[in-house]
Amino acid sequence: MPGVWVMGESRGQSLELLNAGRIIAERLGVNLTSLVLGGEEEARDHIAGGADEALIIPPLADDQTLDALIPVLVDEAREDDPDLILFTSTYRLREIAAKAASLLNTGLCSECIKLYFNEEDRMLEMERLIYGGAAVEKIVCLSRPVMATLPPGMFEPARVDKTREGRIREIKGKPQSACRVLARKSRERETKDIRDARVVVCVGRGLEKKEDISLVRELADALGGEIAGTRPVTEELHWLPEELCIGLSGIQIKPELYIGLGVSGQIQHMTGVRDAKVISAVNRDSNAPIFGTSDLGIVGDLYDIVPKLIKALKG
Repeated sequence: MPGVWVMGESRGQSLELLNAGRIIAERLGVNLTSLVLGGEEEARDHIAGGADEALIIPPLADDQTLDALIPVLVDEAREDDPDLILFTSTYRLREIAAKAASLLNTGLCSECIKLYFNEEDRMLEMERLIYGGAAVEKIVCLSRPVMATLPPGMFEPARVDKTREGRIREIKGKPQSACRVLARKSRERETKDIRDARVVVCVGRGLEKKEDISLVRELADALGGEIAGTRPVTEELHWLPEELCIGLSGIQIKPELYIGLGVSGQIQHMTGVRDAKVISAVNRDSNAPIFGTSDLGIVGDLYDIVPKLIKALKG
């Protein structure tokens, strides 16, 4: 049955896509289907999150990677002919979406930041950032199914209603791939996921040395927040773990308060904080680009301003 399909790697991601997909499904007057990595318990949870149907994906063998699911998903899509397929833009699902779109001979809007249904033209319109975040591109896909990947955190999670009922079924097919896993080695995460933080204090190249990270952390602790960094601080100098990099090449966040300390405010970084409720900055350069997008700004040396902020917060 034509409809809207969504697929995330985790429960939280799936609930976000279910919220986004429900809006489009209602406009199209079609069912909302969730692709489930798990069993019946997980499928019932997706139904509670708003799905009309939950499709349980066949389990992978121990030596198979997630891309072994591509032929299974493509065959199911050819049979059911959905109108729209949404994937969370994770490392693995981006690859699956691109390969599936190629096999289905359709288009894919990657890193979609907004999608809405044009009532007048009866078409789905999508937007994504281009030129390093300096411009927004609007995309209309004329082939079907329409496909898109959405960064995590772009939508609020769907509300869960345990009383909802829906159809649950298993997808037939056998995962297969030319790739085989020889060994697995988990990578321990060094920090919390700052995408859930209400307050984020981000440090840029205005910080003179690594040891001064402690000053930034003290301010973040006083605010009940987390610390993060720009690309030069995390990926070049390695003063902070790479998973704390905010921006086009890192993660996107939407805290209630973002504070940039010594952050110049290049578009590649500000793309990652564009959804923050309040953006504030401390920079000694009055012409720093970050002041152009800040709600609050202080022109001054962070080594002078930050201790005063800490004292005021603790006072």
